[in-house]
Amino acid sequence: MSGDAGGNPEILAKEKIPPQLVTKNIWRERFEDISAVERYLARNGTVILKFFLNVSKEEQRARFSTGSISPRKTGNFRWAISRSARCGRDIRPCIRRSSGNTSTAMAPWVCGAGRPQMVRAGGDRFTIVSALEKLDLKFPKVDKGSLEEFKEVRKALLEEGKGGGKAGAK
Repeated sequence: MSGDAGGNPEILAKEKIPPQLVTKNIWRERFEDISAVERYLARNGTVILKFFLNVSKEEQRARFSTGSISPRKTGNFRWAISRSARCGRDIRPCIRRSSGNTSTAMAPWVCGAGRPQMVRAGGDRFTIVSALEKLDLKFPKVDKGSLEEFKEVRKALLEEGKGGGKAGAK
């Protein structure tokens, strides 16, 4: 990805992007747009954590050879990326560039190995728990008036259930 539309044209072709949008600045524009959306969400209280789990070639080979990857569960698997790896093209510079251009304090990338034992063990559980703790979430306080109203509604529903009738019927 040299900054022009020429980087990975086979991937761009499968994205079905209107041709007029595939300019020489497509990657810069996409990175800016991603960051803008994430900044908007973060400013409105959304916590954004992006996880990149790197699966080694050996692990990929093992998963395919054992049949542990179902055709129904391929998610975002891209044959073009697989072909790049088989042809000896290193996609790490592309990953570094995309994560480097879209990782911010408000929306960081968390990278880790995509080994099955890590995923089963909870992977980046610490990152998620830490983010939740920073939110300092508390159950909402219920004022006395609302609590009394709740009790009245509950009582009415219970009485209605005993009579078997419709609401409002006497």
